Amino acid sequence: MSFVVTIDGPSAAGKSTVAREVAARLGMLYVDTGALYRALALKLQRLGGSPEEPRDVEAMLASTRLDLSGSPEHAHVWLDGEDVSGEIRTPEVSELSSRLAALPPVRRRMVELQRGLRDRGPLVGEGRDLGTVVFPDAEVKIYLDADPRTRARRRAGELEQRGLPVALEQVLAEIERRDGRDRTRADSPLRPAPGAVVIESSERGVEEVVAEVLRVVRSHPGLPGGPAGVEPPGSGSGSSGPVVAD
Repeated sequence: MSFVVTIDGPSAAGKSTVAREVAARLGMLYVDTGALYRALALKLQRLGGSPEEPRDVEAMLASTRLDLSGSPEHAHVWLDGEDVSGEIRTPEVSELSSRLAALPPVRRRMVELQRGLRDRGPLVGEGRDLGTVVFPDAEVKIYLDADPRTRARRRAGELEQRGLPVALEQVLAEIERRDGRDRTRADSPLRPAPGAVVIESSERGVEEVVAEVLRVVRSHPGLPGGPAGVEPPGSGSGSSGPVVAD
């Protein structure tokens, strides 16, 4: 079994930013589970289907191939052989992916896919139920959190940088709505995994959070390469700014 680090938490807590950096510094596979859900949502959107219509969802799941590739700094998500990395970050796809993620058949398919990625070697994965459901036996479990308004500011800034400006209050309402779905769904509700280290990132920058996660990972006796782990030369970005949205 490969060494696994899980980083769970709510929307826009900074999971992707931190997980990418940690994976790069440790020379591990980076697994962006949110991208897989967004790819499914993009396909459903293209098909004109609805998450409220079981037949639409079943047909989509039966005909969909998903995969991840690339380095942590240049990760790609593949939908039926097409690189859709640039098309899955819109607010509409994000909202649709949240609705899909609440469906048990979708989560079961995703869990199966995500567990299979462990065969590729040591990994750092980020999502909402990795430590509780997908990899309950993970060697290191992190729960990254931040207050809703901070997360809304991060998400709004990210969207503005991509040329998709959205009012802060609208983003905040969407985040609170998604939090409600994630935390109250019957299948795999969002919560810290037993034994997870909880890190609050509201007032902390990228480098500070990354350093804390690396400290926890490197303290694990089973880390490949020993306590120091593996950090390829020049792999870290040295980011010192605020944590951005995931």
